[in-house]
Amino acid sequence: MAEVVTKGVGRVERTADRAEVQASFETVGSTRDEAVERLTARIAAVEPALGRSGVEVRSRQLNVHDNWDGKRRSGSRAAQNYVLRVDDPAELDGLLGALVTAEPTWLNGPTWQLKEDAEAVREAQREAVRDARRRAEGYAQALGVRLGPLLRLTDGDAEGWAVESSHRMLAAGYGGSPGVPPQVDQLNLEAQQITVTVRCTASWTLLD
Repeated sequence: MAEVVTKGVGRVERTADRAEVQASFETVGSTRDEAVERLTARIAAVEPALGRSGVEVRSRQLNVHDNWDGKRRSGSRAAQNYVLRVDDPAELDGLLGALVTAEPTWLNGPTWQLKEDAEAVREAQREAVRDARRRAEGYAQALGVRLGPLLRLTDGDAEGWAVESSHRMLAAGYGGSPGVPPQVDQLNLEAQQITVTVRCTASWTLLD
């Protein structure tokens, strides 16, 4: 029994509805206690912003260590690292404005995501199978035969979520629109498109 094996690709675009932001605040002091005390004062203005509706603190990590100049201790450093999830994109500008105003050591984001991808994956799967069938029908026509029933279907190398232009670096600043520093206000922080890609491999019977 003759058969043909084809590969299919299905791609579906959806608008992201979740963003992730990472921020870090660091302070130095002559002792560990002094570095931590300064850090506590610095993030005091940050913590209230993390209680906004639609904002979830995924990780809050403290790091304290001594600085060394060769074999000589030269003060201490304290850092608080945050991983934040924003489930309401409308809250993103306000959150970033509050973080920037607090002068983070670094601020990374937003990285765009989908809350749920099941429906998009199913649609991409259907398109992948249709693509594989179209290819098989083309080969059958080229051979002057008919395409028979499906024999096997294998899930191919899925690419998962491919996010374009979703990663931005922000720097601290002041002034501008009320509650939003100018650097944040002027950036395009609209939710990005996310492409869900599914690949499959199908084997089909060829009929005379």
